[in-house]
Amino acid sequence: MPTLARDQELELVIDSLAYGGRGVARHGELVVFVAQALPGDRVRARVTKFKRRYAEARAVELLEAGPGRVTPRCEHFGVCGGCAWQDLDYAEQLRHKQAQVSDALQRLGRLEGYHLAPIEPARQIWGYRNKFEYSWSQTADGAALGFHVAGRWDRLMAVNTCHIASPVSNELRRGFERWAREQGLQAYDQRTGAGFLRHLVVREGRNTGQLLAMLVTAPGPAPAVDHLQRMLPDGVVGVVHAVNDGVAEVTAGLAHTTLFGADEFEERIDGLTLRLSPGAFMQTNSEMSQVLYRHAIEQARLRPGDVAWDLYCGAGAIGLLAAPYVERVIGIELSSESVARARENAAVNGVANAEFVEGDVAKQLRPLLERVPRPSVVFVDPPRAGLTPRAVRRVLELAPERISYVSCNPTTLAPNARQLVDGGYRLELVQPVDMFPHTHHIECVAQLTRQEPGAVA
Repeated sequence: MPTLARDQELELVIDSLAYGGRGVARHGELVVFVAQALPGDRVRARVTKFKRRYAEARAVELLEAGPGRVTPRCEHFGVCGGCAWQDLDYAEQLRHKQAQVSDALQRLGRLEGYHLAPIEPARQIWGYRNKFEYSWSQTADGAALGFHVAGRWDRLMAVNTCHIASPVSNELRRGFERWAREQGLQAYDQRTGAGFLRHLVVREGRNTGQLLAMLVTAPGPAPAVDHLQRMLPDGVVGVVHAVNDGVAEVTAGLAHTTLFGADEFEERIDGLTLRLSPGAFMQTNSEMSQVLYRHAIEQARLRPGDVAWDLYCGAGAIGLLAAPYVERVIGIELSSESVARARENAAVNGVANAEFVEGDVAKQLRPLLERVPRPSVVFVDPPRAGLTPRAVRRVLELAPERISYVSCNPTTLAPNARQLVDGGYRLELVQPVDMFPHTHHIECVAQLTRQEPGAVA
């Protein structure tokens, strides 16, 4: 086994991409994960971490470009960590994402006998994202909005144009910057606690043209609100103000007041009108969420007599889309804000057979069974960490005929699918969907069917 040291430089050829976006190379028998390197590249890389079985490194010089390299569009590429694959041809991005789903299912899940469908490509690969959380920083020109430098919690970079944001979303951000500079407002400094401006959350209804912004500040009133309103583009239906008086850099769970307009915006998904507040969950690619949800509904093979439970339901999109095809929908979600919006969305869309319950999935399922029918079909859309072992046990106790599992992380989908298969289900189909071009993130919908006792898997 070769001996390496931190900051040692190696010449490596990148073989593939690991989930998470790093290149994979070999140094003798040692696997090396290389940041900012693509398949086919020959690079000079500096070691950042060395373990017994693997090493981590960062490419410091590109000696020879691989065949899939393209020129990135963003001037901040390599500094901003948001779009790690802008320098990889989109067809190659899709090929690697497909391979990563396959690898996770086979290597981590030890699964077989299922159909892995070709990945659904994004309909738009630029300007697709409908939600942004910006941080304020202080520059020579005044307060500016941007993102954390990749890998650094303590360094921020201002952004002129974000290429995965729509033109009007970029215009809204610039309007806030002009207002802040004209008012002489200072960005918050986490080290000293001085300054006023902390974050800006932008939500956009891509199918309605409506935008909502949440300004997060240190304690104190926001000045010149009328002037701010005049500086923002058409389509902004409201701006709300949230105060964060703590040290943590958070935007979720903060109480807010309305500066002007509304405290919610509307989006339309497959004919469904969704009213969303600043913190209510929704997929961040509106166009591709329609594709994702269609696969989830189709894979559930819904029937008129079904009772469908929608676990981790967010603002209710999947359950409400399923409601016309089933007898009853029960949605469960931990976020009180999202549950309130799910209930409102049911009313707005005239859906009378859907009920939404606030609670932890792992703790709420048993009590629910005391008053509502057992589900014949379950939709599961968990956080990136996947289902906890306890949540898996509760789903198995429900024993639905069909499970439609929506996953934002194939490396947690795979072990969860293995647990469900071990609990009596058959994995039938996995459909990858590319919701996030130029990033390593992958969405999938997995179809699982309960096996009859004695059936051969």
